[in-house]
Amino acid sequence: MSKFDELFAQYNCNIYDADIKQDIEKILNSHFTENDNNEVYMQCLSQIDLTSLNGTDTHSEIGKMVKSVNEFKTNFPHLPNIGAICVYPALVPVVKEHLTASIGIASVSAGFPSSQTFIEIKVAETAMCVMEGATEIDVVISIGKFLEGKYEEVYEELSEIKAACREAHLKVILETGALQSVSNIKKASILAMASGADFIKTSTGKIPVVATLEATYVMCHAIKEWNEKTGLRVSYKPAGGIVTTEDAVKHFTLVKEILGNEWLNNSRFRFGASRLANNLLSSIEGKEVKYF
Repeated sequence: MSKFDELFAQYNCNIYDADIKQDIEKILNSHFTENDNNEVYMQCLSQIDLTSLNGTDTHSEIGKMVKSVNEFKTNFPHLPNIGAICVYPALVPVVKEHLTASIGIASVSAGFPSSQTFIEIKVAETAMCVMEGATEIDVVISIGKFLEGKYEEVYEELSEIKAACREAHLKVILETGALQSVSNIKKASILAMASGADFIKTSTGKIPVVATLEATYVMCHAIKEWNEKTGLRVSYKPAGGIVTTEDAVKHFTLVKEILGNEWLNNSRFRFGASRLANNLLSSIEGKEVKYF
């Protein structure tokens, strides 16, 4: 038995879709309504990584996005600002140059979104993002290697990337929609945390299956078990496909019931989103808002 099989054996990886769906339904039936209110909407707003990851992104467009974040508290003084801005590596200097709000600068890195490049490039790109001002780094695991059971290689890659992050937080994207089973999602979560992830994140948003409630359920239970065994608190980020206020509240409810109130802040829990911010603002203000 390899050391990674031994690691996985310490956690409950014998899990099944049907049981998970039943438990999710039970949690939401019992607790969704109590969280469906303006206070939670505002909390979710503060946890957004406002994201633009398009091949067509320009300096001007990203500059406008940063300006909207800088001016948010002037326009909405009664609301909290978002948690971070997330962009491609080449646009980190644009965010750094213009950002005045006290929020994070997140960059995808390491061959995002496929992660199909050389480890030397992954490490160099990560180091350059941090050098240019990124305070948070979002990377994808080597999915093919994971599915082949090459856990040692995935671990070594993530550990090297973590070292290149220096003081920046590392968010490890599992791309849960490609992992084929909930058991694999659990194993990938554990492997990412063992490699030094500060956050584990569901998805890139670049494949059809994005952040599901099932993924949130499994990953939060992995974080809970990891915390119980190690004392370490790893943060959580569902990303991709979370668009409506209802979507956000459902994920929020699962995080709250599984991990507890200690995770209900933007240091422990983020949403990766682009359209969600305006939809939350609209729900809070009681009218359509297209600010971001």
